[in-house]
Amino acid sequence: MSAVSNQLTVPKHVAIIMDGNGRWAKERGLKRTEGHREGMEAIRRIAHHAADKGVKVLTLYAFSTENWKRPPQEVHYLMKLPVEFFDRFVPELIANNIRVNMMGIKDKVPSSTLKAIHKAIDETKHCTGMVLNFAFNYGGRLEIVEAIKTIAQDVSDGQVAIRAIDEELITQRLFSNDLAPYSDIDLMIRSSGEQRLSNFMLWQNAYSEFYFVEKNWPDFDGKIFDEAILSYQKRHRRFGGLV
Repeated sequence: MSAVSNQLTVPKHVAIIMDGNGRWAKERGLKRTEGHREGMEAIRRIAHHAADKGVKVLTLYAFSTENWKRPPQEVHYLMKLPVEFFDRFVPELIANNIRVNMMGIKDKVPSSTLKAIHKAIDETKHCTGMVLNFAFNYGGRLEIVEAIKTIAQDVSDGQVAIRAIDEELITQRLFSNDLAPYSDIDLMIRSSGEQRLSNFMLWQNAYSEFYFVEKNWPDFDGKIFDEAILSYQKRHRRFGGLV
């Protein structure tokens, strides 16, 4: 496999559905929580690798609004992972000029988890390199619903005219507005062989390129990431038009 060919064609916003932690653990006779722990190490690897490649935003689907349906013990463990991750790796992120961001809602998220996330955001706010964006307690449909609510309220208050509602206004009201000018996803990757969006950034994925990987997330590495970028570089993005 040839190397990533051109810095200019590296996708600016890469998003990853980190799937397969549980399956990785099951294949090894381990608890699902061990898979999540290994998945955390994969985040560390890929964050540094993506930053080195010139990616501007790396969004990781860390916890969805549907994940609350999982067994309470597993949910409790997943809520503790950000605390451990940021406690261990924020110094590395700062050294690599990576800024932390989070998008999602705070409902039901433990205060200790929110505290760890906000602390990491604050400690890395001066970093000017890649944005490591965690979609945490996030759902794509919920995001759009919340955007519609804010616009509807502004219309009701007379601050926005109905005729002024367009794609740009909706984009500005989404959780991902903090990522501008890189709110839209260029390359969306999903591990573990599954081929669906699972309610992940439905608006922002409108014209993204998809890349599906058979490997489970804990086995994801820089080589796989480079293969995904190389595939992206070979495609012709037309956005509904002609090249």
